[in-house]
Amino acid sequence: MFIVLVILVSAIVAGYESVLKLIHSSSINHLGVVALAAVIGFLGNEMVAVYRIRMGKKIGSAALIADGHHARVDGLTSLAVLIGVVGAWLGYPIVDPIVGLGITLMILLIVKDSAKTVLTRILDGIEPEKIDAMAASAASVSGVLKVNDVKARWFGHEVLADISITVNSNLSVKDAHQIAKNVIHRLQHDIDHLSTVQVHVDPVEEQGESFHHRESFHGYHGQDHDHGHNHHHRVGRRHSRIHP
Repeated sequence: MFIVLVILVSAIVAGYESVLKLIHSSSINHLGVVALAAVIGFLGNEMVAVYRIRMGKKIGSAALIADGHHARVDGLTSLAVLIGVVGAWLGYPIVDPIVGLGITLMILLIVKDSAKTVLTRILDGIEPEKIDAMAASAASVSGVLKVNDVKARWFGHEVLADISITVNSNLSVKDAHQIAKNVIHRLQHDIDHLSTVQVHVDPVEEQGESFHHRESFHGYHGQDHDHGHNHHHRVGRRHSRIHP
């Protein structure tokens, strides 16, 4: 959350300086040197931003993603300087503060997205699209008649999930158990950063908990899985339990 506040302060400072430049116009000296420094600053910060955001998404780290956005803000600031230099070189110094205000708005949008992500993690929430993806993944398993409910939350860099499904009531416990295992296997492939899944299996006639199948994946590190899904993961101990 500290990083998000730093980005917000950057937006406020950028906006304040842009307003001052609109009120009190000033010239830019050594245009070539300033332009070169701005290009280097933009490219360097953007490369850092892309790397941190990509790695943050890979390991499920909201803090690293926010840090990447912070680097992107620094890059955007350099880009604003570059555009201002070009404007001054063309004889339009007012371009600098106008672009600065535009960059300020972009930074505020980054603050909004970063704050939303970080607060979701702090409050043990999860993105709605991840819930939808889990429901769709479970529903695609043969034998699943309906996905009744999906509950999930982030726990550090991992996702904990609890899913309720409906199956044919004529199935044996063994067959229902196998469907639950298939659901877990499918989720394991389809959902990134999944750590622990609990599947509740209910018969068609009853929406109670006839039994549930629990499977935990310990030692999950977010690597990709190469079973036709272009991602790997490493699983340590595995255990399952069935409750009548």
